[in-house]
Amino acid sequence: MSDTRSTGLPRLVPNSSANHAPRSTALINACDAHLHIYDARFPAIGPVAENATARDYRGVQTLLGTSRAVIVQPRCYGTDNSATLDAIEQLGVANTRGVAVLQPDVSDDTLHALHAGGIRGIRFSLYTKSHAVVGFEMVEVLAHRVAELGWHLQLHWTADQIVTHRDLLARLPTALVFDHLARLPLPAGTAHPAFAYVSALLASGKAWLKLSGAYLDSCVGAAGRYSDMDAVAMAWVRTAPDRLVWGSDWPHITEASFKPDDALLYDLLAHWSSTEALRRRILVDNPARLYGFDSV
Repeated sequence: MSDTRSTGLPRLVPNSSANHAPRSTALINACDAHLHIYDARFPAIGPVAENATARDYRGVQTLLGTSRAVIVQPRCYGTDNSATLDAIEQLGVANTRGVAVLQPDVSDDTLHALHAGGIRGIRFSLYTKSHAVVGFEMVEVLAHRVAELGWHLQLHWTADQIVTHRDLLARLPTALVFDHLARLPLPAGTAHPAFAYVSALLASGKAWLKLSGAYLDSCVGAAGRYSDMDAVAMAWVRTAPDRLVWGSDWPHITEASFKPDDALLYDLLAHWSSTEALRRRILVDNPARLYGFDSV
């Protein structure tokens, strides 16, 4: 596929090993549905990544040709979502949404203020206990708090955790969004019980899934273009093309020694998708429905 971007694009963006534009074509209203913003102006309870502000991320958008974004609250800010709200405002609330982190004592006034600021979901990042400020015991009560706003619950859980808590998930009144390919581990991949369970939720219309973070469970890494995750990603594309979104996971905070190539991560979607129409569905149409962007 031809590259439609201008030759004036940056050769390198912060927190990325990309040194060229993606090979796959840019699409109008394409959405990066998973990224984090770190801004040292805001108080944090953990380390704040450098060169990962909203201004820095604009370079990633220019590189990829995306115009819509979903900012996911990082762990370092706990339940203070000020940095995420500020980044939404900087990037433009018409084309930017956010996913907050909250605890059950959040006030109704705060919930409505967050909604006005572009928040459309809350995240439970529980794949590891490190720096987690929420717990499984908070999931159901918070789901009922945000259901009336039409928000979803975004879950960064291990595949084992998804299966263990399947009865809890079935009770929830909100839509669910599974992070990072549902973290299906290798070599089990789609043979893991979580694949069948999440597939059923996707088919029912209750859930969505992010085609993101291929490097998190890959064993071959960047040198192998994360090719050992192809079977998992392609299985999700075959199973539920109308319930998938794509995300870069920039600035790749888990990857301290080597930052992934965001152009490669963007091109992986073209590799996983069988047609340009399918890629457009995942990059444009599906996120517009999930996050409430204007009609495309």
